[in-house]
Amino acid sequence: QVQLVESGGGLVQPGGSLRLSCVASGIVFSMYTMAWYRQAPGKQRELVAGITAGGSTNYEVSVKGRFTISRDNAKNTVYLQMNTLKSEDTAVYSCNAELLTWGRSYWGQGTQVTVSS
Repeated sequence: QVQLVESGGGLVQPGGSLRLSCVASGIVFSMYTMAWYRQAPGKQRELVAGITAGGSTNYEVSVKGRFTISRDNAKNTVYLQMNTLKSEDTAVYSCNAELLTWGRSYWGQGTQVTVSS
């Protein structure tokens, strides 16, 4: 059974930092492209950051320079370090694991991030 479990969300003031974690089980983690998505109320889900099996990264334009995605294959974990948070970063953040060649895509349950004073 595949599971992706996110943690690290919460309430933070503008300008603050949070680190999200997503632990995967039931997959060969090192083979998967991992990504963080977010969905704010009334908005479509959007890709925040992704990291390939080889370690290449990509970011949504509004988070470049503030967020960093990384992975630890030994721990089956992907991280999202979020710095200089803004109110517009408020959303439910979800972890995704994807292996296109096998047509596999899995989602975590999401973790709430609220940026507010």
